[in-house]
Amino acid sequence: MEKRGNNMIHRYHLDDWFIVIDTCSGSVHTVDEIAYEMIGCYEQKPRDEILPEMARRFGEDPAEIAECYDQITALKEQGTLFAPDVFEPLAGELKKKTAGVVKALCLHVAHTCNLNCAYCFASQGKYHGERAVMSFEVGKQALDFLVAHSGGRHNLEVDFFGGEPLMNFDVVKQLVAYARSIEAESGKHFRFTLTTNGLLIDDDVIDFANREMSNVVLSLDGRKEIHDRCRVDYAGNGSWDRIVPKFQKLVKARGGKNYYMRGTFTHANPDFLEDIKTMLDLGFTELSMEPVVCAAGDPAALTEEDLPVVLKQYEDLARLMLARRREGRPFTFYHYMLDLSGGPCIYKRISGCGSGTEYMAVTPWGDLYPCHQFVGEEKFRLGDVWQGVTNPGVQEEFAACNVYAREECRDCWARLYCSGGCAANAYHATGSVRGVYRYGCELFRKRMECAIMIQAAIQSEDEQE
Repeated sequence: MEKRGNNMIHRYHLDDWFIVIDTCSGSVHTVDEIAYEMIGCYEQKPRDEILPEMARRFGEDPAEIAECYDQITALKEQGTLFAPDVFEPLAGELKKKTAGVVKALCLHVAHTCNLNCAYCFASQGKYHGERAVMSFEVGKQALDFLVAHSGGRHNLEVDFFGGEPLMNFDVVKQLVAYARSIEAESGKHFRFTLTTNGLLIDDDVIDFANREMSNVVLSLDGRKEIHDRCRVDYAGNGSWDRIVPKFQKLVKARGGKNYYMRGTFTHANPDFLEDIKTMLDLGFTELSMEPVVCAAGDPAALTEEDLPVVLKQYEDLARLMLARRREGRPFTFYHYMLDLSGGPCIYKRISGCGSGTEYMAVTPWGDLYPCHQFVGEEKFRLGDVWQGVTNPGVQEEFAACNVYAREECRDCWARLYCSGGCAANAYHATGSVRGVYRYGCELFRKRMECAIMIQAAIQSEDEQE
C-alpha cells in the first residue's frame, strides 16, 4: 500500500504481472516494470529526479522514460491514478436511503442437525439454545414480514438454513408454495437458496431443489480424510461416502443451474488447494473454500504459522484456474468472482453486506437477528417477525457499520472491495462489530490480488485470440 493524503494506490507483482490498483477510482492498470517502479515514486519525488534515476536503473532511452512519465501524469489527470477519496461523505447518506427496507431473510427452519461437526459455529445447529424446528405459521409470518418491509424491491431473497434444513423439509416445501402463491398479488419475486450437508438428499429433494431453488449450497470439505475429520455424525462416523454420490446426482440433475460446493479449511488443512482438486476430480466446478470461524485457541483455528501456507494456496489456485481455462476445463471459485469492468456499485462497496438492516436471520421461534452468525447472542436480538424491529439501537449500530466506521480500514487499499469485512468475524475476533479481524484481512487482500491477476490474464489472452 502506498499513500499520499487520501490518494492511495496498491502495487504488486505476481508471476509475470505488474499490477497497480487505484483504490478510490477502482481502476486496475497492468504495466511494465519501468512504469511500475515509476508509479511507486511518482508522488514522492519530482520529475527531474525520477527520469534520470529510471534511465540509469533500466538503461532505457531518456525520451522513452519521459514518455512513460507523461502517460502516468495523463492517467492521474483522467482520475484513474492517485484519485482522491470522494466517497466518505456518502457513507451515512447512502444507508439512509434504504432505511427500513429488508431484501433478504435467512430462515433457520431447523435448529437441529444430523451431523456433529467439530468446528460448527452454530453449536451443531442449536445456536447455544434448544433444538427446535420452525413451524409453517412462523415461516409464513416471516415471509409476510419480508414482503411488508421490502419497499419497492421486486426480487426478494430467502435462504433455508440450519442446522440442517432438510430435517424440516415439509415446512420448506410449504413455505415455497406459500411464497409462490403471493408473488403476483404482492408484486414480488422470491429467489430461494438451500444449504445442506447432504445426508437427507433423495429424489424428492433433488426434484424440488432443481425446480424451486435459485441456488443450492452443498457442504463438502474436499478430501475424504479431511472431510471425515470434522464432519461426523453423532456416532463419530464420517459422512463423505454417504453424501458425495448424492451431491453428484443432484448437480448432474441440476443441468448447469447455480450451486456451490462449500468447504471449510482449518488448521488441519491449510493446504486447501488439495481439497479443491478433489472436488474437481469428483466433477464439481462451482467451488468455495472458506477459512474456519472459531475462537483463538480452538484446535481448528488457523495459526500464524498457517498463514504463509494459505497465502501460497491462493496464488497456486489462481494459476490452476488459468491453466484449466486454457485447457477448456474452467471452474469457478467464489472468492475470485470479480467484474473489473463494473464491479459492485458504490453503495455496496461502502455499506457492505447489509446485515441487520437489509438482511436478517429468523429463528424457529420468529426472533430476528442481524445474520445467522449472531443467532443466539441475545444482545443482538432485533425483534421478531410479528412486531418487527423493537431494538433499534442494534440496528443503528449495524447501519453505521460501513467501511469508514473502522479506523484500521482507512489505510487499506482493499477497503472498497471488502466494504469493511464481516461484522460477525470482527465481533468474534475483537468483541466489537466495528473491530477488524486482522487474519481475515490478510486472506482477503491476497484473494483480491489473485482475483485481479486472473482477470488481467484472461483479458490479455482474449485479446491475443
